[in-house]
Amino acid sequence: MNSSTDAAQFDAVTTSKSKWNFHDTQWVLSLFGTAVGAGILFLPINIGIGGFWPLIILACLALPMTFLAHRGLARFVLSSKSKDADFTDVVEEHFGVNAGRLISLLYFLSIFPILLIYGVGLTNTVDSFIVNQLGMEAPSRVLLSGVLVASMISLMLGGERLMLRAFAILVYPLVGILLFLSLYLIPSWQVPNMAFPEFVGFSKTLWLSIPIIVFSFSHAAAISSFVNVQRGHYGKQATAKSEAILKRTSLLLIVFVLLFVFSCVLSLTPEQMLQAKAQNVSVLSYLANVTDNSFIATFGPLVAFIAITSSFLGHFLGARESFNGLVTKQTSLSLKNADKIGVAIMFFAIWFCAVKNPSILDMMDQLSGPIIAMILFIMPMIAVYKVPALQKYRGRFSTLFVLAVGLLAVAALIYGFVA
Repeated sequence: MNSSTDAAQFDAVTTSKSKWNFHDTQWVLSLFGTAVGAGILFLPINIGIGGFWPLIILACLALPMTFLAHRGLARFVLSSKSKDADFTDVVEEHFGVNAGRLISLLYFLSIFPILLIYGVGLTNTVDSFIVNQLGMEAPSRVLLSGVLVASMISLMLGGERLMLRAFAILVYPLVGILLFLSLYLIPSWQVPNMAFPEFVGFSKTLWLSIPIIVFSFSHAAAISSFVNVQRGHYGKQATAKSEAILKRTSLLLIVFVLLFVFSCVLSLTPEQMLQAKAQNVSVLSYLANVTDNSFIATFGPLVAFIAITSSFLGHFLGARESFNGLVTKQTSLSLKNADKIGVAIMFFAIWFCAVKNPSILDMMDQLSGPIIAMILFIMPMIAVYKVPALQKYRGRFSTLFVLAVGLLAVAALIYGFVA
């Protein structure tokens, strides 16, 4: 009698967990917040310079690129025999110690530059708001950037519960204001140049834009932590639930972000996009500065601030995890001491970069996008042909598509260095 009762209770729990619930919604918001950051806010600038048709083609490719790549990375992390393996543990298990350490280093390098970009982007957003909207003198960049970076890192030190709560607080207004701003800009739309460009130049523009698309929609930094939480929460259902959450996250991203990108691109000319790039500010900060509209002047920088902050939190989570994994495997340091050192190093590096103010778009193009492509697109697809647990995905169109996109992004990096 007791055994049948226990079985019934188990079935009830399994059924309730298989349904969509608040836990799943929280993670959709967290992953959405991780992706919507500096990349999204600079995406209209980079694509707008290239013209209208590259935007159309890349918009069609954005959903399969985003969902299939992140699903592949999630499957890779979940393929470990260990129930609590993080990304560094999985790559060592599948590729050996030496190759695993190299891939783990690349993983860290795919995330860490993004934190540098966000440090610069957040400082420039707040500085621009103070000068252009509040009419005050520019504050000390050293002091402003130090306070902003320290505040964001302090949120992360509060643990997973505080992080998820921060995401919930940040992402709801972000989604709402982003949607409202996108619709608000519609009356400002201009008819774009519909002439189809010369094929060679068009193909080159499309190819060189791939790293920016890869960077802009990436939430790879949070995937390892995300799937481990799902593994602990859902057990054998972790793969199916992770993929369901990732699918909804990708759809949410594409709908909101592409509407925003189209609104911005159709509201500004290519010449204005070049000006925004030269000023090293997000498209919303640029719109706030060049229009007399008080609504955009107020909410544009606010959206930029919320987006960069929420994305910083998700990427700091991944950078912290990968740094700790690398250090504890290479040295005799305890996890606690490695974490303290890692947080200190990242704080001072982000602060230094925010003070120096390098070009954000150049950092996306030449470093972050291609390295993310190696980790997010190429490595999990290679694992499909190497790891027995992933062999059922071999030869599928989705596997070949993701691998091809990753190779094109890395090729764009090589071209940028030699051209």
